[in-house]
Amino acid sequence: MKFKELKIKSDKELGAMLVAAKENLQVLKFKVAAKQMKDVREIRVAKLQIAQILTILKQRKNQTENKEK
Repeated sequence: MKFKELKIKSDKELGAMLVAAKENLQVLKFKVAAKQMKDVREIRVAKLQIAQILTILKQRKNQTENKEK
């Protein structure tokens, strides 16, 4: 999913996507360890998506904190 598409999502949707992405990353790591998967690039993509979601959530948190001050 593109970064622009993630920015449109609500915080609840991003939270749910974050949980799903972390579970997916864990599954991918187990598959690589068990040599069931040869394309390890999927792990990099999963980590990137997690980082993007966390970045958006942190930006929104900082914006709300700055508005309160």
